Amino acid sequence: MIDKVLFSKNSDEWETPQNLYDRLNNEFEFDYDICASHENTKVNTFYTTKDQNSLNYDWSMLLKDENNFEPFIWCNPPYSKIGEFVKKSYEESLKGCTVVMLIPSRTDTKYWHDYCIYGQIRYIKGRLKFGNSRNSAPFPSCIVIFSRRYGLLDKNDLSMSQTFYIQKISMKNKNKNNI
Repeated sequence: MIDKVLFSKNSDEWETPQNLYDRLNNEFEFDYDICASHENTKVNTFYTTKDQNSLNYDWSMLLKDENNFEPFIWCNPPYSKIGEFVKKSYEESLKGCTVVMLIPSRTDTKYWHDYCIYGQIRYIKGRLKFGNSRNSAPFPSCIVIFSRRYGLLDKNDLSMSQTFYIQKISMKNKNKNNI
């Protein structure tokens, strides 16, 4: 039997699977966990909680040290605010942050086409088990990385080939939807 809470709005806070986080942390060495609770934070040095509402802060001001090294931020957002956090992550990456997000792979959403396609997307094979859930999530997940270091496209400053490619994809999707 599948956990009913995975299909409900009882909670939208899902603890990141530790093995997934460990693999990503080995690659990025995160400085901050921007969407955490005291119980589920993955970054021991710093994290923000729901009460602090990290959407209201300038993440680029979270500097690693006095040398102004841009922060590496882990973000497994509350699922009721995914669109807001995707937009914020993209915007903060333009200021120098590297933001690595764990989100559902919902390629049909506005936020996906407005922001995710400009980051690096890593699809996760299979379905994740969040927190102490006995069953896998009822949706596929992915990692989206927003960073100038990792090939972020600034949608306001695209080269001609990038613009053509993105327009071509959008036109294909638009034509399919009109049929």
